[in-house]
Amino acid sequence: MPEDTPPAAASTPRWDPDQYLRFADERTRPLGELLARVPELPAGPVVLDIGCGPGNSTALLRERWPDARLTGVDNSADMLATARTTGEPTARYELADARSWDPAPARPDAIVSNATLQWLDTAGPGRPPGHLDLLPRWTAALRPGGVLAFQVPGNFEAPSHTLLAELRRSPRWREALGEGAVRAGVHDPADYLHTLLAADCTADVWETTYLTLLTGEDPVLEWVKGTALRPVLARLADPADRTAFLAEYGALLRAAYPAGERGTVFPFRRIFAVAQRR
Repeated sequence: MPEDTPPAAASTPRWDPDQYLRFADERTRPLGELLARVPELPAGPVVLDIGCGPGNSTALLRERWPDARLTGVDNSADMLATARTTGEPTARYELADARSWDPAPARPDAIVSNATLQWLDTAGPGRPPGHLDLLPRWTAALRPGGVLAFQVPGNFEAPSHTLLAELRRSPRWREALGEGAVRAGVHDPADYLHTLLAADCTADVWETTYLTLLTGEDPVLEWVKGTALRPVLARLADPADRTAFLAEYGALLRAAYPAGERGTVFPFRRIFAVAQRR
């Protein structure tokens, strides 16, 4: 799962497969719905899972294409270790940065990316282009008729993210965290549609908001600990600071997402795209 943050403190891993997989079913559901709109591929297809994380997405790709030559790509060695053992052991894996990794030599029939592109929009001085610029390169790597399918979270204006941004900018935390701690972001669905059409593909782009029912203590905080909070916590080297930050953020989340009788409703918008090379 790609990221773009400064080096983490030694005691704070950048990505925690166990934390990420606490909500494995909820995180994988959008991928299943994405794959339902992917057209049939030739027998024995070459399929790439870019940003494969701990292999939960790769396992779903194996279910869809049992005879595929399947490769997962991620820049987290911890995630890949889980993918190789308990994720999808029959696939091959590569440790690489999705922004610079070249899929063309594989001549893929399909490139799939599950909740990864939002970490790649890091254009700026001395930085590689954002992820919109990656899409034409990925579609050009496909065989004719090949498919690029991806889904990204579209909830960056939701309280889970706006409260986090406000807290980072607060007097107590702005020096340690500030704006640079998080660089994730996505584009409007229309931007993806136009980019894929301009890359000489047919394209199907849509969005869905899931009303996910979470249970347990501080479930929204536990959810974001597996994703959006990773680069933030990596900047807090002192365990006491991490504990204090989580307590403050957790209180804000409990107010924004109050627990009900049957759990906590967590609205989550997702953006989907399936593009087929002409």
